Amino acid sequence: MKYVQSYKRNMLVGDQSYPAYQLRNLLNYLKVHYGDEVVDKLCSQIGLGISELEHLQLIYVWQADFAMEFLQQYTQDPEIGAKVGSQYLVKDLDFLLTFFNQCKTIGECLQFVLSHPERVGSFTDTLVTNEDGELRIRWLNTGRINRERYSCQFQHSVCGLVKIGCGLAGQTIRFGRISLAEEERDASFLASVTGADVQFASEFNEWSIEHKYLSLPVTYDFDKNLINTVSNQQPSYIEHLLDQLRSSFPDCPNMEQMAEIQNISSRTLRRKISLAGSSYQKLVDQVRSQAAIGLILSEEHKVEDIAEVMGFGDVSHFRQSFKHWLGHPPGHFLRLNEKAK
Repeated sequence: MKYVQSYKRNMLVGDQSYPAYQLRNLLNYLKVHYGDEVVDKLCSQIGLGISELEHLQLIYVWQADFAMEFLQQYTQDPEIGAKVGSQYLVKDLDFLLTFFNQCKTIGECLQFVLSHPERVGSFTDTLVTNEDGELRIRWLNTGRINRERYSCQFQHSVCGLVKIGCGLAGQTIRFGRISLAEEERDASFLASVTGADVQFASEFNEWSIEHKYLSLPVTYDFDKNLINTVSNQQPSYIEHLLDQLRSSFPDCPNMEQMAEIQNISSRTLRRKISLAGSSYQKLVDQVRSQAAIGLILSEEHKVEDIAEVMGFGDVSHFRQSFKHWLGHPPGHFLRLNEKAK
């Protein structure tokens, strides 16, 4: 198969919507393994009670992100993300059942997951590569998240996907390889759940799956009473700001200018963004890094041209900023694209 590569701007932040079932799964794991006191502590810090959560389909991204960080720091278990992700059951997916019920194959389900971050929830941007009968999903840390927390999120996603995939197909699904940007350690649980060869000290977190698994039919017997559920996406202030920043790109306004556009004080703007678990500079960096990746992968511009489009007077400054965003200079992604020629 011809080499195909696509970039998906999936990262959600702040007060954007995130599936509540994922938080319920995390809290249930904590309850079983660490007790009610730990669950109550986490709930008090994110402002949600167990009983309240049972009636919610959506929460905020910052609440899910905070819970994942709490989980990782409290347990100090490098495989905790994998262990929580392995607890997912298809029946617990709430409104996602409506969409998966329309999919005929596991590949269609995965395509929905990759194409609808606003419905399935995502902490990351991804680079999707298709070649030689294998699909590879590489996580891009555009949010510059702490390595341990990012790995926890990655393992949680990987194990959740394979468990849900097995449930939808009614048979075993195995990943080919999992790469982790960590020092070598025990990863026996992750390997046992995914069936993958786990490799360490990689440049990226990445997983792969053979096409034969993507062609498996969806055989799950959906409960007709559950597949007509519709999620109500709540208005997101952060999403509104991101849209404004993208529309003004490459001349992103500074915080004072954005506050004036919003007809509020810069202090109020800073407070509103902070309450959503982010900062204005993080939002600007997100928009600029995502735009830069898109421009580089399009192969329509040289690095020098992209630096100019993005408002950098000095191309070396652009290269430094790009490496700060992703840990690699622009040339790394240009070399990836050479493979497609």
